[in-house]
Amino acid sequence: MADPTDRIPTSRWARAARVGRLAATQGAKQALTRAANLARDERAADEALAKRQIEAAEQIVSVLGTMKGAAMKIGQTLSFLDVGLVPAEYREEFQLKLAQLRDAAPKVSFEEMRKVIEQEYERPLNEVFDSFDPVAIAAASIGQVYKARYKGRDVVVKVQYPGVAEAVRSDLKNLGLILRLLRSIAPGLDPQAMGDEIRNRIEEELDYELEAANQRALARVYRGHPFIVIPDVITSLSRERVIVSEYVSGRRFEEFKTWSDEERDRIGEIIFRFYFGSMYRHRQFSGDPHPGNCLLLDDGRMAFIDFGLFKRIPREVAEQELTTQRLGIEQRGAELIEHLHRTGWIGDPKRYTPEQILEQFYDLTGWYTLDAPMTLTPELATEVMFQVSDPRSQWWGRVRRETLPPDHLLGRRLEMLTLAVLGQLRATNNWHRIAREWIYGDDPVTELGRQEAEFLADRA
Repeated sequence: MADPTDRIPTSRWARAARVGRLAATQGAKQALTRAANLARDERAADEALAKRQIEAAEQIVSVLGTMKGAAMKIGQTLSFLDVGLVPAEYREEFQLKLAQLRDAAPKVSFEEMRKVIEQEYERPLNEVFDSFDPVAIAAASIGQVYKARYKGRDVVVKVQYPGVAEAVRSDLKNLGLILRLLRSIAPGLDPQAMGDEIRNRIEEELDYELEAANQRALARVYRGHPFIVIPDVITSLSRERVIVSEYVSGRRFEEFKTWSDEERDRIGEIIFRFYFGSMYRHRQFSGDPHPGNCLLLDDGRMAFIDFGLFKRIPREVAEQELTTQRLGIEQRGAELIEHLHRTGWIGDPKRYTPEQILEQFYDLTGWYTLDAPMTLTPELATEVMFQVSDPRSQWWGRVRRETLPPDHLLGRRLEMLTLAVLGQLRATNNWHRIAREWIYGDDPVTELGRQEAEFLADRA
């Protein structure tokens, strides 16, 4: 019998009450803080605001982690929470909370999961697979992963938790409440536009048939690639709540992040090329750079998994971002202000000087826009996130007034989380020289780059 505590609440109002109480509490606290700030000096006001920000973030993590539906996925999607949100003295404790959020998943018995599989296939499990291991090999926020045999080959079977789709849709109706909480951390966001983008992405993530299509699309793009592998999908077995794909076995992040500098630098370059290259070369990408989604195969290639959170962008969206990068790299500050204003990133262009916009540009993107070898570290990732999200950063007064056009949300998530992953790896490279291949179309300067250029030329 399933544990009653494992049930996923689906009532919109029961779930809304939990979020609503938190939103009201945070709103009242912030109003009191703003009123009290009138009587404080600037330093005390900054400290009070930072304290409220920490409290809000901690409570958001707590609530999102218990809701077991879209609320938790929103916390993962808007990964402003992942690095550098809070001051150093609170960071270790806060990261533990975030780890709990990322790992939080309902524990559902195999018998319950088996019912989902058999409902999707409309026949008993043993009539579909040669064999099926009932012990899950991984857990995700909305599903669980198993290993099985199908027609003589090993496969992985990702199954959606029973009831989670209804829970997610209940949460999506309450998205406005959740975004009010998140705005206490990232107040520059447009809740309406951002809400639409989040709803679209999360609704898509509930459909495993769509995830299968995403995975197939990238598998076609990278088939035969010299160092990137996307496991094949078993299309005939993929359903709305079940996705089956080729089983791949490899070394996980926690193992290879302890290897030699040379090995970690090579792995870091592969990760950078996959996530950024997919976005700018192929304009379709996984929005979930995460250590758990990288497996190093015995032959040195890297397999990437999990394509539920996926985005396709039009050529003009990619070109807007590449133009921003070119103008910053070339230190054309006045043109950069005008470009960002015209494309909806900044409101009043008079708030910036060319010198200020370039300084901010390099603070946020310098790790791949400065032409120099750079070792990426967790501290560097934290500093970049600090500049975006902390009231005490020098850019906070401007960043909080800027907007993030929805089509660029997952791209910024990819950028920040790729930096966070590479920082954990402590990889060194001239990331700028690699990025110039898609920013300017330059010839590659690394061995991996030459291998990839040959692959792309053959495909063309």
